[in-house]
Amino acid sequence: MKQKILAVSGVKNSGKTTLLEKLIPALNVRGLRVAIVKHDGHGFDADREGTDTCRLLQAGAMGAAIFDGEKFQMVKYAAVSEEDLIALYPEADLVLLEGFKWTDYPKIELVRKGNSESQVCDPETLIGLVTDTAARVPGVPTFDYSEIDALADHIVNWRKAGEADA
Repeated sequence: MKQKILAVSGVKNSGKTTLLEKLIPALNVRGLRVAIVKHDGHGFDADREGTDTCRLLQAGAMGAAIFDGEKFQMVKYAAVSEEDLIALYPEADLVLLEGFKWTDYPKIELVRKGNSESQVCDPETLIGLVTDTAARVPGVPTFDYSEIDALADHIVNWRKAGEADA
C-alpha cells in the first residue's frame, strides 16, 4: 500500500501528543508502520545541554549527527518543510503530522473541554473529530478521547479506502 499522510491537529495543549502516544501502538497492532513529523511553531531546543552533540554545536559546528547500530539523530540548522521530513520515512505506511491545522492535509482534530472548545480546522479537511465536548461536524465521524481502538480502526479504513480510490 502507498504511504498516507494524516495530520493530528488542534489548538496548543489540546492533547495531541498524548493522543498520539496512545494511537501509535493501536496502529502498530493493526500492522501499520507509523512515523511522526511534529511542527512546533514556538521553537524547540535542538539538543540537550551537556550532550556531546550539543557541546559540538555550541562550539560552532553547522550540524551534528550521532548514530549507533539501531538509530540516528541529526541536528542541522536550516529551513525544512514537512515534505522534506516525510521523505526521510519511505518505509512508513502512515506518517502522522502533529499540528499542521492550517494545511490541506487530511486531519483528525482534537477539541477538548477547558482548552478551546471550538473547532479550528477547515471542516473539508477532517476525516475525524476527537472530543470530550458536544462539538460535532456534519458528516465527520466523532470519537471520544478514550476511543483509541475505534479511532485506529477508522484510520485503517480511511487508509484502505484511499488505496481503493487510487
